[in-house]
Amino acid sequence: MNITLTLASMLRGGIARIRAVNRRYAKPRLAMSPAVKISLLCLRIYLLLLVGLLGYKFITLVMP
Repeated sequence: MNITLTLASMLRGGIARIRAVNRRYAKPRLAMSPAVKISLLCLRIYLLLLVGLLGYKFITLVMP
């Protein structure tokens, strides 16, 4: 059996599973209050800030 065919079929199977999960959870089953939405937005901004700081620190360490 050709290894490329095997890898391609494994990749197709993985993508199909991911799409099935995405379809299943496309619509949230729980209603979120405005406070929860604001909290999640703050968390997302905080995490983006941390990733930005990490990238900045990496660049300043690598570049002399």
